[in-house]
Amino acid sequence: MTTKKGIIFDMDGVLIDSMPFHAEAMSRAIKERTNHEINKKNIYLLEGMPGSDLIKEVFRRENIQDEGKVDGEIAKQIGSRKEQIFKQIQNAKGIVGVRELLEDLTTSCGNSCIKAVVSGSARKEVEAILDKNIGAKNFDFIITGDDLEEGKPNPAPFEIALNKMNLPSSEVIVVENSPLGVEAAKRAGLQYIITLNDTPLDLHNDFKEVKSSNLEKSTFRDTKTAGNFLKNWCCSEQ
Repeated sequence: MTTKKGIIFDMDGVLIDSMPFHAEAMSRAIKERTNHEINKKNIYLLEGMPGSDLIKEVFRRENIQDEGKVDGEIAKQIGSRKEQIFKQIQNAKGIVGVRELLEDLTTSCGNSCIKAVVSGSARKEVEAILDKNIGAKNFDFIITGDDLEEGKPNPAPFEIALNKMNLPSSEVIVVENSPLGVEAAKRAGLQYIITLNDTPLDLHNDFKEVKSSNLEKSTFRDTKTAGNFLKNWCCSEQ
């Protein structure tokens, strides 16, 4: 008897090489407002956090003074400008090997492997990016910012995906590339692996939610390298 299993993929940095464009767009938007050059690594560290919260946290970490505080309106204005810049500069592509991995999971596992993708961006944007690069049809469920009230590290994004997949948490694994994503997966009670791809983050210093003993077995150089693990995990017969 084959037991159904599920994989929940984060999108930015796991499936689509879009993080450099997000980081650049946010950097430009903040500099336009404050003339401050931010450390782009903070964008990777805070990936998954809702836009306004992320901007406020960047201001706090970098001690940026803007009229004495960063209120909701300022954060909203910067966030809106960031989205404008992102649309102008982004030329994101699918991570190498991702399309083949998704198609292989479908061919090899059939209906026994349920695939979902989670992103904090708007549904229209997410579906367009997926369709252009790796095919939205390769996923059974697509969870977007339109479905969410809270972002990572809140576990809600993964809990919503888990509910739609209608699987026990023990049969679902998350593929992440950010510290907040890993924290959210753990808080949702889900197994996870980390695919580093082109992140500037340091595995030992930046992924503090991951115990040192779990680093080697839960971390892969890139999503392509994780392919055999995911295929064996999701297609295995119980």
